[in-house]
Amino acid sequence: MGIIKILQLTINILSITIFNKDYHLKIRVISMTTMDILKEKLRETGFKITPQRRAVIDILLKHNTEHLSSEQIYDLVRVDCPEIGLATVYRTMQLLDEIGVISKLNLDDGCIRYEISLNKNECHNHHHLICKNCSKIIEVQEDLLESIENKIQEIYKFDIIDHDVKFYGLCEDCKK
Repeated sequence: MGIIKILQLTINILSITIFNKDYHLKIRVISMTTMDILKEKLRETGFKITPQRRAVIDILLKHNTEHLSSEQIYDLVRVDCPEIGLATVYRTMQLLDEIGVISKLNLDDGCIRYEISLNKNECHNHHHLICKNCSKIIEVQEDLLESIENKIQEIYKFDIIDHDVKFYGLCEDCKK
């Protein structure tokens, strides 16, 4: 019914060495965690990973199944980093958005929520189911609109880059 988000994304590829009388083949691959990827993206864009940015990213990684607002991130970061200011969290979130490593979720309630999204340019946003009673957010990983997109592209000669779909209703718990 969907893909479960992994808490700590790790890229691991098997390292293989093959010896034969005719050739020697060695494949060596570096393992990268989500933090490594984020650090690299910051470096590529000329930014450093400061202790405050690391603290914000750590919270996003620890709570990657949640959709946190800047204020919620601030409250969680302050537990381990009490000197951080709300403005620093706002600036960090803006920077992470600009370099394309987080996605914003606007539920039209005046509060922007965030989630780590390293593949922003490679795939569509996933869909969200929002409970009108308890405000629970459920992610739907499947791209359920592919056939509609294909039809739009065919009829209107319009290249769709992305879409954003939110369904509002009652979650399983609230229906009881």
